[in-house]
Amino acid sequence: MIQQKIGNYRWTICTLLFFATTVNYLDRQVLSLLKPVLEEKFNWSNSDYANIASVFQFTYAISMLFAGRIIDKIGTKSGYSWAIIIWSIGAVMHAYSISLGEYFSVALGWIGIVGVPISIAGFMLSRAVLGFGEAGNFPAAIKATAEYFPKKERSFATGIFNSGANVGAILAPLTVPWIAKNWGWESAFIIIGGVGILWLIFWLIYYDNPNQQQRLSKEELNYINQDNAVGENEEVETGPKLSWVKLLGYKQTWAFAVGKFMTDGVWWFFLFWLPAYLKDQYKMGGTDIILPLSVLYSMTMIGSIGGGWFPAYFIKKGFHSYDARLKAMLMIAFIPLVVLAAQPLGAISYWMPVLLIGIGASAHQAWSANLFTTVSDMFPKKATASVVGIGGMAGGIGGVIITKTGGSLFDYYKQLKHIETGYTIMFTFCAVAYLIAWLIMKSLVPRHKKIDI
Repeated sequence: MIQQKIGNYRWTICTLLFFATTVNYLDRQVLSLLKPVLEEKFNWSNSDYANIASVFQFTYAISMLFAGRIIDKIGTKSGYSWAIIIWSIGAVMHAYSISLGEYFSVALGWIGIVGVPISIAGFMLSRAVLGFGEAGNFPAAIKATAEYFPKKERSFATGIFNSGANVGAILAPLTVPWIAKNWGWESAFIIIGGVGILWLIFWLIYYDNPNQQQRLSKEELNYINQDNAVGENEEVETGPKLSWVKLLGYKQTWAFAVGKFMTDGVWWFFLFWLPAYLKDQYKMGGTDIILPLSVLYSMTMIGSIGGGWFPAYFIKKGFHSYDARLKAMLMIAFIPLVVLAAQPLGAISYWMPVLLIGIGASAHQAWSANLFTTVSDMFPKKATASVVGIGGMAGGIGGVIITKTGGSLFDYYKQLKHIETGYTIMFTFCAVAYLIAWLIMKSLVPRHKKIDI
């Protein structure tokens, strides 16, 4: 009854964020699904693929730092619009990587980087543009969530829009292999890349700052701003912006950055290497991977939405939102340990690692939904996107390290005819990363302390 009185327009915004995140993950996953086709066509090694994938992650990491600042400066609506325009262009560029590679390899030669094959150069350029644009998604989405939701609903709303990553991961194997098989690999990049422009139309129509939003009732606006008690209006957007140096002086910033650095690479690994894993160990490729990957990523939706809801249990018991989130995150951090059994049980059936990795990936999404929301627990709105950007950069760098390490390990053990050993090493890190991250975060910020600026 209360929800009916105050209105539900904020959930329309959450829906927009959900679909944007879905498109975001659709675009970034096309390459991994086409890896078997492209590595055969262009004679790539695992290290070549890792280099291409890591260009996306490195560009994404550096851009996240600036994306947060840009979005804080120009606002959520404009920032999100430009982000999806740029990443949609980058996605489509992959289809023309050979032509682009001819020019980009020459440009690389001018700065002293020679010997990069045309196919690799073209895909590197396309991945760089994609990473630059996609870096705006989460800083903008987290900022929009902080603008449109009171604190008690933010982790749930974050869990919902973050589940768009899972939907994108599910839709990608359902569509990309089929498109590539019937219309060619170039068409997969063009069609999937063009979806973002459709989303942009709805975003421009339905999003405005809450204080300017004509579709938002006065009651719902008051409900959204309920945390702004008289005398402590920490949500005011005016005043000087915070410098990166100042933000890096807070342990809260480092706690979030460490959480991202240690765990983002796990999700990147699952996203970019699972199609290769199924091919290397089970000789599966093309449309054969549709069902197992769809099942695996479907499982992750449970973690994304459930993880966002989980802290509410502790909040109802009287814990502050940050402390409740840390308790929930500790419990979640134990779940990925099941990934340790993926390789030993893989001899039974490929479904065993698929299901166990699915549980681990689901736990990651539950972890991620809570990790993002710790920023709005600890910082005022004017700093939210900037802190998310710093953490995103740390997470991207962690992803680069995981991707490069994986590529080198797989090539090394492939030569020794024991590529499964490389996957065992990587799965072991993926299993324990969350507990290590939680311990460091807890030591940096033992209990809730709101930044007073």
